[in-house]
Amino acid sequence: MPEIAQAVAERITQNQNSAADSKTKAQAADFPETAETNATGAGGSIDILLDMTIPVTVTIGSTQIPIRRLLQLGPGSVVKLDKSVDAPMDLYLKDTKFATGSVVIVDGRFAVKIKQILGLSELKPEEKK
Repeated sequence: MPEIAQAVAERITQNQNSAADSKTKAQAADFPETAETNATGAGGSIDILLDMTIPVTVTIGSTQIPIRRLLQLGPGSVVKLDKSVDAPMDLYLKDTKFATGSVVIVDGRFAVKIKQILGLSELKPEEKK
């Protein structure tokens, strides 16, 4: 019986040694140092950004109504909004309000005449995300 225990112990030692040999050895990476430059890539041109288009959303007002009322809406229904007719419209880039304006008609289409471009100090706290 001691011979079996000895054989098992030797087998375990061999398995541990072969497992240690099969593990990947890590070594430190050697990166060369580079000089810092003020290059901005692509020759510093921002033309690619200036030619991009982004969606602008204009809101004339908003309201909250129960689902029951929403399901009852149909052609000719009127939904009262929270803004008066004279109140400026809000212009948004993504979810950020950036300007106010008034609705005008140009060539038979709705348009917005910008009255004010807003800075961070003029935004409400929930709009400063």
